[in-house]
Amino acid sequence: MNMSLAQELQIRSGYKCELCTSENSLSVYEVPPTSNANSDNSILVCKTCLNQIEKTEQLDAKHWKILTETMWSEFAPVQVVAWRMLSRLRNEGWASDSLDILYLEDETLEWAKKTGDHEMDGTVEFHQDSNGTRLHEGDTVVLVKTLDVKGSTLSAKLGTVVKNIRLVHDNTEQIEGKVEGQTIVILTKYLRKG
Repeated sequence: MNMSLAQELQIRSGYKCELCTSENSLSVYEVPPTSNANSDNSILVCKTCLNQIEKTEQLDAKHWKILTETMWSEFAPVQVVAWRMLSRLRNEGWASDSLDILYLEDETLEWAKKTGDHEMDGTVEFHQDSNGTRLHEGDTVVLVKTLDVKGSTLSAKLGTVVKNIRLVHDNTEQIEGKVEGQTIVILTKYLRKG
């Protein structure tokens, strides 16, 4: 009988997140870069860990303190993610100390460095409106300033509602939206979430 990858990881981890030991909302995480998911390159993680690993939520240093214990896992993919998260949290004394004593085989360390995640700090930049409220794909926003659209006679008036926005992925200060049927780029500082 062939076991699924999820079943294999559940048995290996004792039905717990391999990073924080939570037993809630567990899923398989393929540790990048990977092309063919298997137990040698995947781990079982909870939703909280996954969101912070994938940078869809801010890092919560308190959540990761358990890494001082779980980083000692015998499994390389767990070691890789622990090393990456400790690196992103290196401004925390406990994380820096843990990194100093965490030994990885050369091959595992090379894998850990492949994504470049360790070179970033723990903060994640999000699209935010003029009030600091986080924006998401598909949100509705309202202009807080009248804007003249470059290269057009169009003027987007104060109070204009822009529905179903798209986030500009390589610039957290810009979104795209349609005004009078024309797609325009709008700076987030000129809008608020509707």
